[in-house]
Amino acid sequence: MATGGLAIIQSMKHKLPQSERKLADYILAHPHKAIESTVSEISALANSSDAAVIRLCKSLGLKGFQDLKMRVAGDLAKPAVQGYRDIAPHESLPSISEKAAGNAIQAIQDTSDLVDYQELERAVSLLLQANTVHFIGLGASGIVAKDAQQKWLRIHKQATAFTDTHLVASLIANADKKDIVFAISFSGETQEIIELLSMAKKKGVTIISLTQYSQTSVSVLADVSLYTAHSNEALIRSAATSSRLAQLFMIDVLFLSMAAEQYEETVSYIDKTREAIKSMRKT
Repeated sequence: MATGGLAIIQSMKHKLPQSERKLADYILAHPHKAIESTVSEISALANSSDAAVIRLCKSLGLKGFQDLKMRVAGDLAKPAVQGYRDIAPHESLPSISEKAAGNAIQAIQDTSDLVDYQELERAVSLLLQANTVHFIGLGASGIVAKDAQQKWLRIHKQATAFTDTHLVASLIANADKKDIVFAISFSGETQEIIELLSMAKKKGVTIISLTQYSQTSVSVLADVSLYTAHSNEALIRSAATSSRLAQLFMIDVLFLSMAAEQYEETVSYIDKTREAIKSMRKT
């Protein structure tokens, strides 16, 4: 069953015009009523218009109101989740631990609900055929880029991950047509990343992006766009905690999908790297 309707609305709500945001707020507040309504009924209930309902579905990247209803119905069929929670002053350590775990699980589940499996399949196919993957990200996204590089290298896939934008520009300038630039940016609006992708686009280098669910400057430049949920993170968010975990989750999904396609070869490479690391620990 399709899911992710509520996560998509929550991810996009802050970017919607007022007429569509009114509908989005109504659906989030009354999801059961929404899935039982027609376009005319939902527009009347939300004091909006039929045209605004159609525009909302288009803004959300969905095929229409029926697609949205099916996804919301799928969300409602799942067990209830806690939602994102902030810490309180002088809160107990067990409570902080519980909230951190809940926020992490929520971010990963919301992102999983948003996965477009056709885009994911395209990304996996391109990554398997690539000569070198240049992972780029700044700040917290740079940590995710380094994690991705480490995973790729362990299975004998050429990969780079640099935060020095001048060095990345040099790599892109000399990139092969079978290379891939993989941009990681939660906002999708990081100016340095946009400039690097524009350079890659001019050279005809394939671009894969990983951003929050929205049409951003980065995702528009990409040949394949992958998304994480917009998590509505709590006020205190050390190093973009929930968004970073969601990005790491998507890298894991890509890595495991590649491994499944080349299972025996992947196992062989992982065994070799494990033995190499083990031998170093003995010295």
